[in-house]
Amino acid sequence: MVDKVRWHTRAGIAATALLGVAGLTACGSGGGDDDGTLSMVVWGGDAEKETYQQRVDLIEAENPDIEIELQLIPSDQYEQKVQTMISGGDGPDIMQVAENVNSYSSKNQLVPLDEYIESSGLDMEQRFGPAGDLYSFEDQTFAVPDRSGAMVVFYNKDLFDAAGVEYPTAAWTQDDAHAAMEQLTVPGEQWGYGGAGWWAQWWSFAYQNGGQIIDDEGQPTANSPEVAEALQWANDLAHVDHVVPTPAEYADMGPDLGGDQAFAAQTVAMNTTGFWGIIGLAEADFNWGIAPMWQNEQQAVTGFGSGLAVTRDSENPEKAFEAIELLTDVEAQQVLIDNALDVPANLEVQQSDAFLHPEWAPEDLNMGAFGESSEFIIRAPFIPEWNEMMAAFDDNLGTFWNEGGDAQTELDKVQTQLESIIE
Repeated sequence: MVDKVRWHTRAGIAATALLGVAGLTACGSGGGDDDGTLSMVVWGGDAEKETYQQRVDLIEAENPDIEIELQLIPSDQYEQKVQTMISGGDGPDIMQVAENVNSYSSKNQLVPLDEYIESSGLDMEQRFGPAGDLYSFEDQTFAVPDRSGAMVVFYNKDLFDAAGVEYPTAAWTQDDAHAAMEQLTVPGEQWGYGGAGWWAQWWSFAYQNGGQIIDDEGQPTANSPEVAEALQWANDLAHVDHVVPTPAEYADMGPDLGGDQAFAAQTVAMNTTGFWGIIGLAEADFNWGIAPMWQNEQQAVTGFGSGLAVTRDSENPEKAFEAIELLTDVEAQQVLIDNALDVPANLEVQQSDAFLHPEWAPEDLNMGAFGESSEFIIRAPFIPEWNEMMAAFDDNLGTFWNEGGDAQTELDKVQTQLESIIE
């Protein structure tokens, strides 16, 4: 079973989606109040509400000329509500975006930020590494990274020790991972791995294999031999090799249960997921660790995160960008890790002692796995047709994940659909 999480929530993707809680006060008309207050919208629940408000309070205290009115929208309502705001000319000054960023930028709903980045002297690569150009489209930058952490390998040290298997590292190959899964599987009782049915998981394998979902020219290549081989490998782990629970076996464990929950229950020995998995193990009564994702032909892994953009309705885009720059600087970024919310996009914070040894984490937890992984995070294709692309995969791969089958056949169907979607 796939953990239905969006990459930018805590389901981003990603295991459990953070939904709920009512929004704060509504945005002012035309991107801000008449008194110059900036409006800002983000998604999430109570944890996001608290953390973003702390960050806003922090920069307001140190910059008296900046005032931000924050509105939080439940994750499942965010896209529709923000699109309605912008379409009505009432968009916020600042908005949180993720993989569908270019569904907005392609409609001229976001302000290109390149001139503000240049005039401010902000070095995107130095501050954010490979994530610095994540939210660019057609040679223009439409958002500044705010949260950005790679998918990592969670592993049960007790189960590894009992099976005599060495702990995973970034040097592991796909063959090493597969061998470990086999050694860690006890038929009918325990599985070596939680599975890779979620796009963020199996796309990592596709890119490790030298494949691309969308090529450098913007054309779909979802049915290439490299992608098909990776998808077949991921699916066979459950239906052929039996080192991953099948969807039916997951269903027998409980409703809506996937890799994150099975790992916490010690039913699977390894799981690949994001930062949110750490918080889900706060009460775990077993020894566990994290490591960078293994590799194949090359190192590659999906990253999760979100950026901050300026909408076309902002009456003061320069001031809005200034606020974004401050929110992504060291002091405001550290609040993300202090509150155990997410991986800060700012590399200086990722490399700080506060991140590597947070008070809330197990003492020997390798938080450096995120920084190490940042060097080979793939640049996912954030095309304007992102939502339609995801629907094409969902529409065609459901039976394949549930029952097994031939990856090439199913990806040929996806490819045909993508070619009709992407101009």
